[in-house]
Amino acid sequence: MQFKDTILQRKSTRAYLDTPVEAEKIQQILDLARHAPSGVNTQPWQVAVVQGNTKQLLDEQLEQAFRSGRKADLDYQYYPTQWTEPYKSRRKACGLKMYSALNITREDKQRQKDQWAANYRAFDAPVALFFFVDAMAEKGTFLDYGMFLQSVMLAAVDQGLATCPQAALAEYPDIVKQHLGYDQDMVLICGMALGYEDTSAAVNSYRTEREDYTAFTRFFD
Repeated sequence: MQFKDTILQRKSTRAYLDTPVEAEKIQQILDLARHAPSGVNTQPWQVAVVQGNTKQLLDEQLEQAFRSGRKADLDYQYYPTQWTEPYKSRRKACGLKMYSALNITREDKQRQKDQWAANYRAFDAPVALFFFVDAMAEKGTFLDYGMFLQSVMLAAVDQGLATCPQAALAEYPDIVKQHLGYDQDMVLICGMALGYEDTSAAVNSYRTEREDYTAFTRFFD
């Protein structure tokens, strides 16, 4: 597969087959991703690979927290507190694409809630990855981590696997850390679903649009 095709094939996949992911593939993905750059080679990433019974029990705890109405409490502020354009419109268009693909109407709040709840099960993917960093991390470390996460996702495509990076899996960090035995002062960056895509699922049938590079680029000679 050419690198261009790998980039274009990667997408946020929200329905998976129950086919187990081979341990060798997970190992190869992380072995490639470790070559991502980081400032002064700090290599700040720490990864939990969660599957099987451990994942099932964690899924149940996270979904229960969401359905009980517990307020999300991430270790850091992910989204803006005030949305402005063009980001507000892009966010809205993203949600509409998904609900349209699933034929979920604006009035059907229960189906909307059920669909959102799937986030906390990593969309029933057989594997969920959780990404941690030491509490001393500053903004530059988050830049490093983004490059590592992209490397994981592209390496997964190369292995014939699909992913979905998820802020939702970091909304109840105390639950995740306690369940997996991580210190509470660690920062949970995000989670990521990993598995084989269910290509028959309607939720995987759409793609979000991207701006042309000319919309965000200025050239200086």
